[in-house]
Amino acid sequence: MAVGALPGFRDFYPDDFAQRAHIFKAWREVCRRHAFVEYDGPPLEPLELYTRKSGEEIVNQLYAFTDKGGREVALRPEMTPTFARMVAARGNSLRKPVRWFSIPQLFRYERQQKGRLKEHFQLNVDIVGEGSELADAELLAVAIGTMRELGLTSADVRARVSDRRLLTDVLRAMGVLDAQFAATLAVIDKIDRLPAGEFQNKLLEAGLAHPLPPAVFGLVSAADPLAAIRGLCGTDPQVVEHLERITRYFAHLESLGVGEWVDFDLRIVRGLAYYTGIVFELFDAKGELRAICGGGRYDSLLRDLGGVDLPALGFGMGDVVLAELLRERGLMPRAEGSGADLYLLGGNGVLDHPIGNALRLVGSLRHVAGMSVDYAMSAERYKTQASRNQLDSARKSGARAAIYFETASDIVVQGLSGKLTEAPKQAFPALPLVQGDPPAIAALKLWFDRNIPQHTRNPD
Repeated sequence: MAVGALPGFRDFYPDDFAQRAHIFKAWREVCRRHAFVEYDGPPLEPLELYTRKSGEEIVNQLYAFTDKGGREVALRPEMTPTFARMVAARGNSLRKPVRWFSIPQLFRYERQQKGRLKEHFQLNVDIVGEGSELADAELLAVAIGTMRELGLTSADVRARVSDRRLLTDVLRAMGVLDAQFAATLAVIDKIDRLPAGEFQNKLLEAGLAHPLPPAVFGLVSAADPLAAIRGLCGTDPQVVEHLERITRYFAHLESLGVGEWVDFDLRIVRGLAYYTGIVFELFDAKGELRAICGGGRYDSLLRDLGGVDLPALGFGMGDVVLAELLRERGLMPRAEGSGADLYLLGGNGVLDHPIGNALRLVGSLRHVAGMSVDYAMSAERYKTQASRNQLDSARKSGARAAIYFETASDIVVQGLSGKLTEAPKQAFPALPLVQGDPPAIAALKLWFDRNIPQHTRNPD
């Protein structure tokens, strides 16, 4: 018998699920504010959908198998191919620009390590049908917006931005040959993991001759890379065009209120070959974790995957690294018990109000007032358990307040936060509440909303 989840997979106990739900809620709320709509696709797709994009070598990274119908299939390792297929299927009828997001669970058969599991949930946000740099700024504003929504600041997270078109034409102006671009970009993508000498040796291996390796290193590691570009090739017509675009892009970010989060950094290449323009990654400011998020413009990918030739851009943000960062910053909530609005106790009036009356009260509060109500689900304990023990159970449940029959004629609502002697407390006529009288229920709900504090979440 299995004693736990498979390596690289997770069980979500209520506390864990509450944390996941907290992240999902922030993702959905920020996407809604930016006018994106949610979609989803099947978790199982034809294997060919992924090999067409990434080649046969990706098969070893997938949960791939032959199904009972003889079809070669795989659990989705990413959402972009599914997104491209869906857009292609209705490309002509979709209102442009498409602004979609999804939160799929993704699967990859790879070695488990910090920040990377064999499954994770990921926010995917994509825009299709708009080629201007304002769309690029809007996309990054969504990613940064999720950081803000979760309580992070620009001191916690930095967005590092580059433009592959700009970098390519600068390298070309410096003397890098077209045949050397792919290898050169791959080395630049690894610069943070390589000492300066090894970085330059890798460029030599890529075919760059002296003095290019130290020149490229100086460019991509410059404190002000835009100034370095202007000094190297600021009069090149194509470079000038790219510089004007990136200047407009940063102006848009400032206007959208996220400029303080963003740094221009030529080291951000994004290893995936299909990116064609502005690219970005979000990192924790201390540099202790893997990238939180990555994305950019991929104007050719939809055509290559689905036959729809439309400009497109998007990003993916996984839940694993983000959750680690929130925990480190003390920003992750922890669920405590039921978290109900009310917990029903017996009280001194149980002899006049048997369990049937108590359940009618519970039903009225749930169905008329829309309140969440917890109780012990034991008629015997309702009648016989000491009030102190029942109150202890109520506090341990995480409910905001207790409700009980104080006398034959009164029901009391008692706040449970802080010292009970100082907590809000109010009596209400019992009979109309038990009978489900809407005005009586509404009066209780109004007092509750005005006087009982919201749940407080302890940092995990």
